[in-house]
Amino acid sequence: MTRILAVDDSPSMREMVSIALRGAGFEVTPAVDGMSALKLAKESTYDLVLSDVNMPEMDGIALISALRAEPKYKHTPILMLTTESSPERKADGKRAGATGWIVKPFDPEQLVATMKRVLK
Repeated sequence: MTRILAVDDSPSMREMVSIALRGAGFEVTPAVDGMSALKLAKESTYDLVLSDVNMPEMDGIALISALRAEPKYKHTPILMLTTESSPERKADGKRAGATGWIVKPFDPEQLVATMKRVLK
């Protein structure tokens, strides 16, 4: 089963993402911020990371950089799911190593389709 690490400081967003992804057959591990996500990522291995940008402790851009520094996440797809849509923030994400950028609110079917596409 494909393992997804879903990172968002909003409990309702973590729940919506988890429901959508579990319904599509993914195994989902939620994380409340970048620091907890990085800890989980070091303790286990995930096939894809889905992260918000604006979070306490460690934001999504810093999380991408930290994950890309880990050999086992060098080529793992990392998608940002965020309200941030400015070209500057997207460029920051791309420089850090983001695979893609999805703007909230999201369509669950489109989220699943995007994830399946980058996991191929």
